[in-house]
Amino acid sequence: MAFHGDRVRVLVIPGLRDSGPTHWQSHLQAHFRHAVRVQQVDWATPDLNAWAERIESTLAEQPPARWVAVAHSFGCLALLRHLATRHADGNRHYGVQSALLVAPADPDKFSISALLPQAYPGIDTVLIASETDPWMAYPQARDWARTWGSQLINLGDAGHINVASGFGPLPMATSVAQQLIHRAERERRLDRATPMDWSFAV
Repeated sequence: MAFHGDRVRVLVIPGLRDSGPTHWQSHLQAHFRHAVRVQQVDWATPDLNAWAERIESTLAEQPPARWVAVAHSFGCLALLRHLATRHADGNRHYGVQSALLVAPADPDKFSISALLPQAYPGIDTVLIASETDPWMAYPQARDWARTWGSQLINLGDAGHINVASGFGPLPMATSVAQQLIHRAERERRLDRATPMDWSFAV
């Protein structure tokens, strides 16, 4: 079914090698109607700018909307690069409004830290991290959460929070995404409300 209007939608941004059918991102995508997945040209090559540009082009292909992004691993870094470079269209009400970052990869592993936002990226984010993630040590995840002003959730011993770590469905991700959607919907309704006309006929 086609999507019309400017309601809030979910943008799924997988990491390297995409997220397979049993990955929590695929379960989450199926849960939210009108969700869209960013499809990278090359899933095996962590080219930050190319991945960020695919996010931009994916959004450009869709009707104007407000988006809640749900990213994983290198996809988190691509999203943050997108936020740092996204095209200004003069309308803050469209594009990515908030994001859930799950198990971000350590940008130092790819020598790309300088390409990411070094402060609040312009949207509210929730970062879910693990104390046993081979792709990002927890102290680094905590430091980046502070840099980006993210709400930090610690899953403890959860590996890379993927299928190999035992995560098919991840109910917490769906719940957080739903909360971000509700917040964006409230803001949408407030933005669309017109001031009351207090003029009186005399």
